[in-house]
Amino acid sequence: MGAKADEPLTIERHDLSTYLRTNHSVFMDVLGKTYYLTDVNSHYWRVQRTDILNEKNHFIDCSELVPTVDEFLDLPFDEQEKSVRDLFDEATFFASIK
Repeated sequence: MGAKADEPLTIERHDLSTYLRTNHSVFMDVLGKTYYLTDVNSHYWRVQRTDILNEKNHFIDCSELVPTVDEFLDLPFDEQEKSVRDLFDEATFFASIK
């Protein structure tokens, strides 16, 4: 679990999958919430809500775990049932600082 950078990233839609493969995580602000897009030991991908913490003080998952970045970017998550790709144009992305 990283910390959200102060400055937003300048990232194009077609570059997001490469960014995630390289950096393993990113924060996404959209629809009044902040989500953490991250991998699990480089094998699975998930979206996590940052406004709710579990008993270990970690973000909670709000998507299924999926094995590929491309599947992950098209996976609906949280209450809005939209994917990262669906929300890309409305979202602001921030680096995750480890």
